[in-house]
Amino acid sequence: MSNLHRPFKIKNVDGTQFDVTPKSIGWTYLDFNVIKLEKSKSFEHNSRDREVAIVPLSGSGFVEVGEEKIYLQRSDIFKQSPQVVYVPPGHLISITAESSFEFTIGGAPAEGRYPIRVFEPNEMRVEVRGGGAARRQVNHLLAHPLPAERLILYEAYVPRGAWSGWPPHCHDGTNGSPYLEETYYFRFDRSDGFGFHRNYKLDAHENESSDEHFMVQDGDLVVIPWGYHLATASPGHNMWLLNYLAGHPTNDERAVKPCFDVAHTWIEDDWSKNQMELPLEMDETYA
Repeated sequence: MSNLHRPFKIKNVDGTQFDVTPKSIGWTYLDFNVIKLEKSKSFEHNSRDREVAIVPLSGSGFVEVGEEKIYLQRSDIFKQSPQVVYVPPGHLISITAESSFEFTIGGAPAEGRYPIRVFEPNEMRVEVRGGGAARRQVNHLLAHPLPAERLILYEAYVPRGAWSGWPPHCHDGTNGSPYLEETYYFRFDRSDGFGFHRNYKLDAHENESSDEHFMVQDGDLVVIPWGYHLATASPGHNMWLLNYLAGHPTNDERAVKPCFDVAHTWIEDDWSKNQMELPLEMDETYA
């Protein structure tokens, strides 16, 4: 079993920030990277036998794939929804920054069932999940019914002091859940922002790490190879999450839901149940 860990940051001349691949992580399907290019600089990527999804984070640039030349721009992740560029296997991708341009790129094995496509924000489902201190917005950037072979992408907006992924959920193939590898990329609306991430497993065997916690800061990445997981923002910082997932489910099977820790699902019946109200009325009688 792979341990959950945060890959180290690397600063290459091509603007690469991370190196998440099946080889570097020890899993099977998903690769992910964050690229930051200065004006007029370029980055090339060969999709080979993998489908690829590109999400702009800030700035602007051009994505060239064969005869296609796609302009991407995003002013701020907290102010503007993104387009997502989907590229099937067998293509050389060239990305050139018009201004300083930051974007994510990730992929998974694929056969080439779907063509090059730009997914527009108005095609993406937007939902507000949870309630109380676990109320957040989830944008389905590339999730069923939007077509892909294995890739699934979400972004989540988590108000300061709120929780994401509650009740804790799991998709490592146990308890009937689909097997999906996942990356969590964290950004905050302030450079000093931070939050916390937890990953745990209820049926871990002896000598296996079963409960891991991280403080996460602006620009950090956590990989999820197994277990239930959740994250929370500090009371002073709004949090944004970008999730890439890929695993066993393909095509329409990508709609299969994860499983949830039953110890915590009671809250879904009434998000205000048993919520403490302040000030408390204390019993001042003494025996």
